[in-house]
Amino acid sequence: MRLAVESEDRVGITQEILSKVAEAGVNLTAMEVTQFYNYLHLETESQHLLAQLLSISGVKQVKSIELLPGERLAKQLQAMLAKIPEPILDIDRNGRILIANQSAEDAWLRYSANQDREPLIGLTLSKCIEQKLRVFLTDQSVTQEITFSGQQYFCDITPVKVEDKVQGAVLVLRALTDVGRHLAATQTSDRGGFDNIIGKSANLLQTLEQGRKFANLDLPVLIQGETGTGKELLARAIHDNSSRARKPFLAINCASLAEHLLESELFGYAAGAFTGARSGGKPGLFELADGGTIFLDEIAEMSIYLQAKLLRFLEDFRFRRVGGVKEKQVNVRIISATHETLLNMVGEKTFREDLFYRLNVLSLQLPALRERKDDIPLLMHHFVKNAATQFRQETPVIPAKIQRKIVNYAWPGNVRQLQNTLFRAVALAESGNLVSLELDQESAKVQACDDAGTEQSVIVEQFAQQSGDISHATLSEAHHDFEKEIFQRLLPLYPSTRKLAKRLGVSHNTVALKLRQYGLSAR
Repeated sequence: MRLAVESEDRVGITQEILSKVAEAGVNLTAMEVTQFYNYLHLETESQHLLAQLLSISGVKQVKSIELLPGERLAKQLQAMLAKIPEPILDIDRNGRILIANQSAEDAWLRYSANQDREPLIGLTLSKCIEQKLRVFLTDQSVTQEITFSGQQYFCDITPVKVEDKVQGAVLVLRALTDVGRHLAATQTSDRGGFDNIIGKSANLLQTLEQGRKFANLDLPVLIQGETGTGKELLARAIHDNSSRARKPFLAINCASLAEHLLESELFGYAAGAFTGARSGGKPGLFELADGGTIFLDEIAEMSIYLQAKLLRFLEDFRFRRVGGVKEKQVNVRIISATHETLLNMVGEKTFREDLFYRLNVLSLQLPALRERKDDIPLLMHHFVKNAATQFRQETPVIPAKIQRKIVNYAWPGNVRQLQNTLFRAVALAESGNLVSLELDQESAKVQACDDAGTEQSVIVEQFAQQSGDISHATLSEAHHDFEKEIFQRLLPLYPSTRKLAKRLGVSHNTVALKLRQYGLSAR
């Protein structure tokens, strides 16, 4: 029986209440006292006691209640903790567990199912956590990696202070997969899969249809295509339409980091693996993406050493952290991408043949923007509208002349170049119109201006006289023949696209574009 005794606030009234309880011979289990109330938890009911309590001077009323205030607060706290998916532990200054939520209890139950199970509450941390916590080395909140109930977690440790002395701590454990999911969310907020890819051309639709089929096949995918064609967007679409959609999608550019940094980003490192390493170590992307997808962009730029290590990982998805001795196993899907021709690199011995066949189980080829000109108007209006929204202005009108210029341009940088160019044009728009469109220097080599003037005619004539041929009608035709002749002469001397690009001082993409344009092929 639980009672709430309402009374005046006077000295000695609580002592009188306790005396009446003792005289009635009823055991008192618990008692709570506030300014105007005394709350009693009695083992048995007693109507006689109720009358005795009401006879005390200053007692206003005695009523039955379901829970004492402290009990109600404890139950509400337990209900709240039970809703939190992360394991939470409250420990005293000796490391003994005082409170554990349901997630912590469940994790401990799964781990100790085949062992002599002890209740989690009352245990010391050394029996369920392998590492020593740093909570008593500092009075500041810290985060360290721990192993609880046989699983790895990031542990957020918040000290509990009483009179400026640490008397315990609250531990919140976050699984590595949850950290990976949060990291994936920070990389992008766009979801929707293949609906985010704009286009209606036949070659693009064919690639997207293949991608939809590949999404349900839990096998490695290799996406090839020129820079700026949307390889990462396609990789995300495959992930979002797969059975791994609720798991992390983590991307890394293999060309953006030095070899040792890329290795530690992918595989993680153990405590003290190298100078400057975190004292608790660091998980790599393969651990954080467990159950999800890893996107390896620019895979062709990966060093031979890391290619060998990646190949070993793909055998059974087991690995060790850099400087570590404990072997780990994860379940991830690999989607890789490159703008290079990997078969050529295999022939040149700059990319491992065995790794190529490991990655190229399912293959997708994204067409260049010049190969799907029907999609350019759709992309053009989409990017202009988005840019106008960002600048908080009305969507500008695109004059027909500029539209023709956009459609007829070869766009060596593909969709990314188109997006950046239109963004810049919208930023410079005047009176709600795109009055000009600034294309880069490369455009002058690829696409002639719409309205050729007198100066262009003079250049054509000069070139025609030097070449002994005056049949060229425009600068574009003259430039085309002259450039083609250069490539025909140099290609036998520099038979690979890399060597030819280095000789001409241009990018590998530009050379590959020109060779296709002129019907030439390199080794």
